[in-house]
Amino acid sequence: MKLKIALLPGDGIGPEIMRQGLAVLNAIAEKYGHEFTYEEALVGACAIEAVGDPYPEATHMACMNADAVLFAAVGDLKYDNNPTLKIRPETGLLAMRKKLGLFANVRPVATFDCLLHKSPLKEELIRGADFVVIRELTGGMYFGEKYQDDNKAFDTNVYTRPEIERILKVAFEMAITRRKHLTVVDKANVLASSRLWRQIAKEMEKQYPNVTTDYMFIDNAAMRVLTEPRFFDVIVTENTFGDILTDETSCITGSMGLQPSSSLGEYTPLFEPVHGSWPQAAGQNIANPLAQILSAAMLLEHFGLNKEGQLIRDAVNASLDANIRTPEIQVEGGAHYGTKEVGQWITDFIKKA
Repeated sequence: MKLKIALLPGDGIGPEIMRQGLAVLNAIAEKYGHEFTYEEALVGACAIEAVGDPYPEATHMACMNADAVLFAAVGDLKYDNNPTLKIRPETGLLAMRKKLGLFANVRPVATFDCLLHKSPLKEELIRGADFVVIRELTGGMYFGEKYQDDNKAFDTNVYTRPEIERILKVAFEMAITRRKHLTVVDKANVLASSRLWRQIAKEMEKQYPNVTTDYMFIDNAAMRVLTEPRFFDVIVTENTFGDILTDETSCITGSMGLQPSSSLGEYTPLFEPVHGSWPQAAGQNIANPLAQILSAAMLLEHFGLNKEGQLIRDAVNASLDANIRTPEIQVEGGAHYGTKEVGQWITDFIKKA
């Protein structure tokens, strides 16, 4: 298969973990006879510094001309520490989602048996947890009308029927392929936007009689994700709730450095780790590359390259079982492995498999 992939390393640890994801893709291409070509482009703080725009038009064209986008992370302390700045790296992330029409963020959450002890939760609660969170990505407060002065600020949480219907369709269809259980998360007891979500979900559930659909307020869902994670199969929710809920799931896996995701929609699909740019760690060779590498697996699986994706997953699992891990998930007394060393071990495993 031939694939053209846009590479967006971004800021902080982004370039370091991207190199490992790229090495894995190249190893897969060599092993299976695929042809992957790449175009690297600027996004985030590095793009602001270079051209004054966190998502330049040249980057957008590179994404539009590609079959897929492999993205790392954006963010820089210079911008985090100055809330008055109008142009921020995250502005580019939102612009990219909007311009590429990436309305569905798909984030799988699953445990690794050898890392259960790394979770702050009790092992008996999380063992066997395996669910997917589908977050609406281009609507809600992040994109609604905004206002701020020194005494007043507001963000508007706007959703339309077509926006809600299309993300619910993704969620119902995902549930059909899994354990046929969908949980719609909202705040319908307080928010008008949530009441519309629930109304439309109630209408649509009749089209999917084989899916068990239940409804949960976000505060209850935030608690039960941590206390009963095995209850869930597919969760669907709006943008702001999804942002918070999906970061919370790192308590189940034990590290955000283990969680990949995809963002799907109208144009080019995008694949990215869920963690941030961690600028404090840039250049130190300590960042966990596994989420980036697993994002590459999701990219391949999106195009039907399932055995290739599974080989990457097998390599990741083998690296964890062999304690080839970056410091934040290494066992006590285990050898030190950096970003490069973990990526190299996984690449070598793929080549030898």
